[in-house]
Amino acid sequence: MQEFLQNYMSSGNVTSDFTVFEAFMAIFLSFFLSVVITQVYKLTHHGVRYSQSFVQTVIIMSVVVSIIMIVIGNNIAVAFGLVGAFSIIRFRSAMADPKDIAFIFFGMAAGIASGLGFYLLAVLFTASLSVLIYILYVVDYGKSSTNYEKILKITVPENMNYEGIFDDIFEENMNYYKLTNVETTNQGTMYLLEYRVSTKEGVQDKEIMDAIRTKNANLKVSLNLSQMTY
Repeated sequence: MQEFLQNYMSSGNVTSDFTVFEAFMAIFLSFFLSVVITQVYKLTHHGVRYSQSFVQTVIIMSVVVSIIMIVIGNNIAVAFGLVGAFSIIRFRSAMADPKDIAFIFFGMAAGIASGLGFYLLAVLFTASLSVLIYILYVVDYGKSSTNYEKILKITVPENMNYEGIFDDIFEENMNYYKLTNVETTNQGTMYLLEYRVSTKEGVQDKEIMDAIRTKNANLKVSLNLSQMTY
């Protein structure tokens, strides 16, 4: 135990092998590369829940990781100490898009390479992966050939017999439809109908919504992607 503490306390001598110039190189290179990564993220992001805080977090984490790698160096004692310190950290924010996690690791990898002094590798890695991500975005790789399941919500007056009233519209424009929920709204003066639907190829959402509005007294209609679909 005493030997472990001595090795830990002497870690400053190990990290001093890094010159001030090398330290600043690692910090500013990781910052620059993470800015490039976040620009790629902004360019290829097509969701509705864009977060400026997430973009800034990627940059901050990349720089912090580069500093951590400088501090650790080749000292195993310091590495174990930092693992223990950071093990208490918990991330409680759920990611809206699974791809966001990949960009966090992207930024961390660039920070690790910069902190270890592999400057050329860090630049080549960031440039090549950024190009690959952009290519995947341009070709829309991985898109399903079938239509996504959608959530259709229709508000109808309380006195309307809604059962089967929209069937002709659904059969004309959808591959399938299913009523999943009915609830009252607006203090019981209206009903809110919720369907799971899959629209036919080439059918625009606006066409469906306009057709429904002619039958539900022009009340609110919404059509969104299912939250369970990625």
